[in-house]
Amino acid sequence: MNVVPAILRRPIAGALSESVAIVTLSLMLLSAALLNGFPIIFYDTGAYLLQGFAHVFIASRSPVYSLFLRIAGPSPNLWIVAAVQSAIMAYVMVELSRALRPMLPLQGFLALGIATVIGTSAPWYAGQIQPDCFAAVAVAGVYLLAFHNSLLGPCRRALLIIVTALSAAVHMTHLGVTAGLVLILAVVKFAPRRWLDGRGLPVPFLAGPMLSLAVAFALVIGANYAFTRQVFISRSGAVFLSARLMQDGLLKPVLDENCSKIQFRLCRYKDSFPATADTWLWDEHVSPFRWIGGFRSLETEAGMLVALSLKRDPVANLGWAIANTALQFGAVATGDGIVPQQSITLPELKRAGSRQIADYSRARQQMGKLPFDALNILHVPVALGAVLLLIWLVATGAWSLPPSARILPTFLLLALLGNAFICGVWSGPHFRYQSRLVWLPVFALALLGTTRIAALRDMRESGT
Repeated sequence: MNVVPAILRRPIAGALSESVAIVTLSLMLLSAALLNGFPIIFYDTGAYLLQGFAHVFIASRSPVYSLFLRIAGPSPNLWIVAAVQSAIMAYVMVELSRALRPMLPLQGFLALGIATVIGTSAPWYAGQIQPDCFAAVAVAGVYLLAFHNSLLGPCRRALLIIVTALSAAVHMTHLGVTAGLVLILAVVKFAPRRWLDGRGLPVPFLAGPMLSLAVAFALVIGANYAFTRQVFISRSGAVFLSARLMQDGLLKPVLDENCSKIQFRLCRYKDSFPATADTWLWDEHVSPFRWIGGFRSLETEAGMLVALSLKRDPVANLGWAIANTALQFGAVATGDGIVPQQSITLPELKRAGSRQIADYSRARQQMGKLPFDALNILHVPVALGAVLLLIWLVATGAWSLPPSARILPTFLLLALLGNAFICGVWSGPHFRYQSRLVWLPVFALALLGTTRIAALRDMRESGT
């Protein structure tokens, strides 16, 4: 007797199954925040709250995400923000499943969801008050709009364009990765058709990804204008890059050569730079960065120094770019920066009038009781295994996959490489940058695995 409820046997492509899947997976993705007793807080959370609720422009923080916090979680109510983020992630995961494996039963999808929640970093970003959860959403959205556009329908397509645009706009690194992927899609789109046909590759649909990217840029420019009444995309990129050059020893030689000719503000500190970019940018007790004006005052000077460094040491800059990209590519551990945050975020919660301060203070994070050492015994090998499998599939042409899914391993690998390059070069390697994205290949490859299993089962049943 089959005791599995009928709804669980329905394919994920059905409207009812889709709705149940989104709601159920959203709750699963909230599990990390529920385990913590409060949404996960990062070093940047307080700055986003200050910018969103006090309308104070902070050059190093995305005003789009700050406005998202204000709209999604008024008061502020960070549980609502975490729930909205989880729902957005769940929606994209369901749409990916509908595209790759439409006949997958709901019970099979939920099993994959449980495995993803347990075996990857996904819930730790879904429940974190930080734009990192949107990195994978942007990548998945571009892929779906480019290669499964006809399966979406007008309503899902419109919603996915909005979600992808928001996901790209909430952080400059997301915007950079999205722009890079769309550029690659454009190159593939206009490649000779015989080149695509000879490799069994689908021709991407460009309108959806390009519209998402255009809306993302509009959101970034519009949010910046709302705070500053000036039109620009970013005022922090050159400063982040100069700090990374400082960390890698590429900035001091430039200052040694030019301080006698140009009175840079950094000249007086060139012999006492801290060892890391993070210390220079964020440790106000050690670094003079804020004393001499911070991001706003050093933007122009940082751009000049970066240009001088590239001109002086192009080979060294290239070498460090490759090294930092490689280091970032393999940095996949979960939990980077998720430490007690009482002294950083609590003042902003109080200033914004949050009624959740008691729950925040009692959270396991604030007591240092989150089990990341144990989690990474599982998360790190799963993530690295997925990356190695992607590389193998790309190297072998992924011929065992259906034609509609054959491009996915290459697409995901390009996204991982692009993310590693942008984050590693501009900010230096940090575990969270790659960890926030690497759960998507794990989930996608698991879906492709179910597709392959189903194909082998059908072949066996048909006797071929």
